[in-house]
Amino acid sequence: MSNTVADKLAKKTRKKAPAKQVRLKLVYLDFWSAVKFSFLVSICLAIVSVVAIILIYTVLVQTGVLDQVDSLFMDIVGEDNSLMKIIGFSQIVGFAVVVGILNTIVGTALGAIASLIYNLLVRVLGGFQLGFTSN
Repeated sequence: MSNTVADKLAKKTRKKAPAKQVRLKLVYLDFWSAVKFSFLVSICLAIVSVVAIILIYTVLVQTGVLDQVDSLFMDIVGEDNSLMKIIGFSQIVGFAVVVGILNTIVGTALGAIASLIYNLLVRVLGGFQLGFTSN
């Protein structure tokens, strides 16, 4: 039971500071920031989708699934028509790149439209309230 200065300081440091809370309202989204952010997210998703399509195609070719589908297709349509002539690697990569570019354009446009709609709705509804704490 010693009441030294070190004991008193140790007791003070054990106490937690009260958590401070701040409430903020998001009342405006900058249009160009939203466009840039949606463009970057769309580019990332386009890259991921192109890589995923290439990997899936490679796995399907290596496991022989596409060969079986091609033989089934030739049995139905005829021996002269081959599915592998239509869906070669270059066609798949070209299709994936075109879809990635279109997704980038559409995603950027949707981000811009969403920021405009949010900024219009904020004038009517008052914004989105966020709460932050310090711990």
